[in-house]
Amino acid sequence: MMATPAVAGQKHLKAKVCLVGDVAVGKTSLIKRFVQDEFDDRYIATVGTKVTKKTVDVRWRGAPASLDMMVWDIMGEKGFRALLRDAYFEGSHGVIAVCDMTRKDTFYDLNNWVQMIRKQVGNVPIVFLGNKMDLTERLVVSQEELARMSSIHTAPHYFSSAKTGSGVNEAFKSLAEAIGRRGEA
Repeated sequence: MMATPAVAGQKHLKAKVCLVGDVAVGKTSLIKRFVQDEFDDRYIATVGTKVTKKTVDVRWRGAPASLDMMVWDIMGEKGFRALLRDAYFEGSHGVIAVCDMTRKDTFYDLNNWVQMIRKQVGNVPIVFLGNKMDLTERLVVSQEELARMSSIHTAPHYFSSAKTGSGVNEAFKSLAEAIGRRGEA
């Protein structure tokens, strides 16, 4: 994370944040909701990576600071993980690991994503996010299951709906605060 002087002595920080998860768990929709407060229910697969920026207020070394979250969206295709992971995770300060609460396989695969992250960038802050909570009739992953997984990895977890916006800002803010607490600049 880089720190630069900001207005009135407040630090202005930049951090690389990666979203990970299988195909169609809602990573792009979550980013669009967080950055633009918009939702589009048409599915367009992400090809390669896309970077979006949003500035949030955090505490850094005990003082108020602003953090530019450079949010990286990666395609979820399994075949491309090995290809992209070096460049994608390099220099990452935090990760949001996303599963689709209506697809159990995406939940199970979170462990693989976490292992890959730890191998590439070490012990960066991770937030687990169970998405698509608005699809109440189709939920197959229980809130307890995601809570257990996050506990195993000593990481917070949130439940969200990119469609309604519920839980989205809270998850990103939690990660931003964890990055700020680390105070690595």
